Amino acid sequence: MTASLARPTTQAVTTTRQKPEQVTHRESFSNRGEWIAKAHCRTVDPEELFVKGAAQRKAVAICRHCPVVLQCRADALDNRVEFGVWGGMTERQRRALLRKHPEIESWADFFAGQLEAAQLRKKAVAR
Repeated sequence: MTASLARPTTQAVTTTRQKPEQVTHRESFSNRGEWIAKAHCRTVDPEELFVKGAAQRKAVAICRHCPVVLQCRADALDNRVEFGVWGGMTERQRRALLRKHPEIESWADFFAGQLEAAQLRKKAVAR
């Protein structure tokens, strides 16, 4: 987004709330407050997500059917979160993914793009 130094216009600005199906995948990744409110782990004791060893499997299971698992994963990868289970991935899994794909600058954009591509493929098959 760029700032404009031009004089403001007197044009009326209206804001409309988009229907859920109109929200793009990229928007779903950008509004952290909205996706956090939908996370399955929001009611879990945080200590359950910051565990070691075999207990990590139980923590990862919390994420398995979470509707915002990709947003959480992208946030953890983009912010280089070092500890805990985030987006269904352990610390070790996130480190390995970051090492394997140093070319990805924004995991949120990457995952949103993947979702958009899958949606386009699904529409093409339906025709």
